[in-house]
Amino acid sequence: MNKTIICLLALLPLFASRGMAQDKEERSVSAAVESLRKAMVDPDKAVLDKLTMEELSYGHSNGMIQDKQAFMDALVSGKSDFVTIDLSNQTVRVVGKTALVRHILSATTNDGGKPGSTKLSILMVWQQQKDGNWRLLARQATKVP
Repeated sequence: MNKTIICLLALLPLFASRGMAQDKEERSVSAAVESLRKAMVDPDKAVLDKLTMEELSYGHSNGMIQDKQAFMDALVSGKSDFVTIDLSNQTVRVVGKTALVRHILSATTNDGGKPGSTKLSILMVWQQQKDGNWRLLARQATKVP
């Protein structure tokens, strides 16, 4: 075998392990997104607190921006009431200790007792903590035409 092929074969495990680590992190982020989805449908303040950072900036498609406390209060009080949330076309990109998540959110709502539905394009920014858990730092929604 020539030296180039031997070098490439020697480096193959390094690239494969990096890819597997990236896949593992992407799966971990996706699990955090799913936990948040469930906590938004069936609000649990402790779970919401664990999944979000103190510095949370939660942007709605109408331009309203909530901090962590306002985000949690709206869900727990029922002011913002998601009956169902379905996520589709999700992509996860991990860059160091930061993850960018994009997806389409389709939901049925019952905000203030008023039934409705929404379809939004979402960008989330997650940050990996020292304990290895991912927490939401920012979220922005735009309406899907």
